Amino acid sequence: VQLQASGGGLVQAGGSLRLSCEASGRTVSRDDMSWFRQAPGKAREFVAAISTFSTNLYADSVKGRFTISRDRAKNAVYLQMNSLKPEDTAVYYCAAKVGRIITGLRNRAEAYESWGQGTLVTVSS
Repeated sequence: VQLQASGGGLVQAGGSLRLSCEASGRTVSRDDMSWFRQAPGKAREFVAAISTFSTNLYADSVKGRFTISRDRAKNAVYLQMNSLKPEDTAVYYCAAKVGRIITGLRNRAEAYESWGQGTLVTVSS
């Protein structure tokens, strides 16, 4: 599967962005999907995940501000980001894993098989 992330850009603190991750090559309707991010000089970190049953999981740092969703008809996953903060600045990556990931591993990068190229989000103060 190929994952194409888009929607990043420059936004002021308090603003919103919606990231898209479009899949091609096969359907991801039965995949566990996720978003990770990597800020300059920092390790990649988990942001949000959505299971094949549309059960969502969020990092504490984004809970209440970000929403992950999926559109099976469009073979895509989205990340709605509201109330953005400068510390949200990072390259955001979407990832996919065929089938179900054990709940305790859904926030682990190594649990996912396929990765998109990333889209840059910059939040100015």
